[in-house]
Amino acid sequence: MNAALPETFDIPAFVAATLAEDLGTIGDITSAAVIPADARFTGVMDSRDPIVVAGLDLAEAFFRTLDPDVRIERLVQDGQQVAAGTELLRLEGAGRALLTAERSALNTVQHLSGIATMTRAYVDAIAGTGAILLDTRKTIPGLRVLEKYATRMGGAQNHRMGLWDAAMIKDNHVAVAGGVAEAVRRAKAAGIAHIIVEVDRIDQIEPALAAGATHLLLDNMPPATLREAVARVAGRVPTEASGGVNLETIRAIAESGVSYVSVGRLTQSAPAADIGLDFATA
Repeated sequence: MNAALPETFDIPAFVAATLAEDLGTIGDITSAAVIPADARFTGVMDSRDPIVVAGLDLAEAFFRTLDPDVRIERLVQDGQQVAAGTELLRLEGAGRALLTAERSALNTVQHLSGIATMTRAYVDAIAGTGAILLDTRKTIPGLRVLEKYATRMGGAQNHRMGLWDAAMIKDNHVAVAGGVAEAVRRAKAAGIAHIIVEVDRIDQIEPALAAGATHLLLDNMPPATLREAVARVAGRVPTEASGGVNLETIRAIAESGVSYVSVGRLTQSAPAADIGLDFATA
């Protein structure tokens, strides 16, 4: 597991945009009015629930942006599973700056840790089946890189990052193209190497493979049908189960023999982790 954001992700730009949204054109009027300019504060960020941690680099970036001299002690690492009550980091610095950055830092860590925590529950549910958990493109606009980072911290693998890194031929593509085989043929003619084809019926498998599909997405099939589909494919390409997967159903789906199970709710529906930041005067 690589507990690092992609080098292409611009952390300073993300932090600046997030703080600008919170500060507006006036700034933190509460801290400016209530906290003396020279006040110093210490604080501890901790988790109130068992979680898988994600987003601490970003939290630190928020605090350092507003107080470059802040002292931060990292106590755990992204991807680590921790118990309720675990301290994640300690910090000491300018009171106004830390209070101003608090909500942006917490929002980010709570959201990403919530995704990582839900992801780990799904990974644990299919342990030993041989199936690999995938995320999807069902992400909040603008947060895809962060949310897919969080699923990796939870133990999943990333599916497509966008529309650019693989073709995924779904039912509407098939309908407009005039059939599965024709849609795949056109993708191959365009020089696309990785062609994922969604099939929701057994009789679509052979036409898709014959036309050159490199990966089959078996959509909304019950476990018995998935087992039949996997047998028909016979290892010629990877198979992926998708559609309506939840914690109660994923084990039986994974035991069908599919290569992957993709779950949209990892990024669509994960609740924020309960993480707080408690300050005390130094």
